[in-house]
Amino acid sequence: MTKHIEHHVSDALLMAYAAGSLPQGFSLVVAAHVSLCPACRAALEAHCAVGGSLLEQESAAALSDGLKAELLARLDEPAQEPPVYRREGVYPGPVMAALKGRPPRWRRVGGGVKQSILSADETGSVRLLSIPGGQKVPDHGHGGLELTLVLQGAFADETGRFGAGDLEIADDTLEHVPVAELGETCICLAATDAPLQFKGLVPRVMQPFFGI
Repeated sequence: MTKHIEHHVSDALLMAYAAGSLPQGFSLVVAAHVSLCPACRAALEAHCAVGGSLLEQESAAALSDGLKAELLARLDEPAQEPPVYRREGVYPGPVMAALKGRPPRWRRVGGGVKQSILSADETGSVRLLSIPGGQKVPDHGHGGLELTLVLQGAFADETGRFGAGDLEIADDTLEHVPVAELGETCICLAATDAPLQFKGLVPRVMQPFFGI
């Protein structure tokens, strides 16, 4: 059971998610947070209701004969229901869907830290991170946006403390050194749209090998 959540999805991200305009990686993080956070789930439902109301006010657009025939033909096709994934352990349903129902495949990246890459392409990457209690993540900045959702444990940095269910939104103005809280391993879901900007030489040298 997720405890009280202090750090939430911004309205701008919720609106983009509701509109379907948020990149896939960020959408996964938002979906996972919303599945854990009643407040953001209610806010998302409100955004969807407003969006639906606006669509109802739009004028109907005429369909070409070819497009209309194609749509009607698709209605006759048997529906293929996607598999439904539910929360398992610390991993919410959206994360289990990204994992296709399988456990994460962890890879060590040094200092006891492990990662499991869920997706990576030219638009960004999504990964699970496992950070032992007390371990620091090397000092780094951001070339774009990074969303980090805590699934287990907690970490703290220059902006505050983030526990299970909390979401940190970091942009190119933030340089920080996240430190996992002593106790249970901190497990996070993180999505970025640009490589991190590490300050130390060793992390910069190793960065291409780990795709961070």
